[in-house]
Amino acid sequence: MQAIADFFTWLFSDKVGVLCLIAGGIVICLIIALLMERKTKRRYFNHEKTDSDWDLFGDDEDE
Repeated sequence: MQAIADFFTWLFSDKVGVLCLIAGGIVICLIIALLMERKTKRRYFNHEKTDSDWDLFGDDEDE
């Protein structure tokens, strides 16, 4: 139990621990965003593209 308490103390009170916490949050948010983008792209595959549309992954089959 002391190891868990030491870990949380390091995570929230040390500079390196806080930076790891922030970096981990950014990575998790990016992974979730990419997974959601792919799921949305799969669901709306027949959407007609216009000139104002942009593609995150850049895999246009039309060109």
